[in-house]
Amino acid sequence: MLTTLLCGAVVFPGLFFSFRKGLRDTFTHWSEADVVCVSERLVSAIHAFLATAAGVTVVASCNDVITDSHWLVNWFVLFGAPYMAFDIFAMYLSHYHTQRVRGHSSSLSGHSLQTVKAFLSKDWMLVLHHLVLLLIFMPITLFFRRGLGDFFIGCLFTTEFSTPFVSVGKILIQLGLDDTRLHRINGVIILWSFFTCRILLFPFMYWMYGRQFGVPLHRVAFHLPLHCNVGNLAILAPQVYWFILLLRKAKRLYLRQSRDGTGRKTD
Repeated sequence: MLTTLLCGAVVFPGLFFSFRKGLRDTFTHWSEADVVCVSERLVSAIHAFLATAAGVTVVASCNDVITDSHWLVNWFVLFGAPYMAFDIFAMYLSHYHTQRVRGHSSSLSGHSLQTVKAFLSKDWMLVLHHLVLLLIFMPITLFFRRGLGDFFIGCLFTTEFSTPFVSVGKILIQLGLDDTRLHRINGVIILWSFFTCRILLFPFMYWMYGRQFGVPLHRVAFHLPLHCNVGNLAILAPQVYWFILLLRKAKRLYLRQSRDGTGRKTD
């Protein structure tokens, strides 16, 4: 257990600092904000790929959604835990350097309690998401499940499937390619993958439970313990919120490009 935890504690910070050095040496015209932001997104994409691969492996191996188990579940929870802790730090660095580039006075004087408060105020939901995974999801998965439900934990791993595309989108913006066909295609993939793997996933899990025990989908919630439904709702709620934000962003992008296209035709 300790070895797996230490492995994650070495791999993810190691990747971040390696990317940071490599990008700084390669793209000498980039600001530190560009370097840190892209490095953070690359590590996030790698973690998401590994989580998705682990999830698919677990789900494919479980015939019984309750009792079947797979060693990857507990292993990846431990391996990925240091990523969640380190990513909070990486997100803070990205926020800090971005504010410095924009000339915000609180960041120009260096790291301080004020810069930390500004970061938490801006990205409080992502920080809360990471802390919940670390302080609630991880202990429940490792110590309180009695070895049951690996199938559902595997399903939750696959929610990370959309993250690499989100990271690619932010990197394209960082590279000034936000007005390209590639960015638009990636945006469509983000919406599809996010809706499929972070929202439709929950009805799928309920349907799989109902299929095994002969319970109609609309009755499954009444056959589960209250804490299971509450836990699923707590995980689903922020996904719905983030999906709405993605839709709003996609709408703004579409309207902006429509105006630009109309302007070019008029010219």
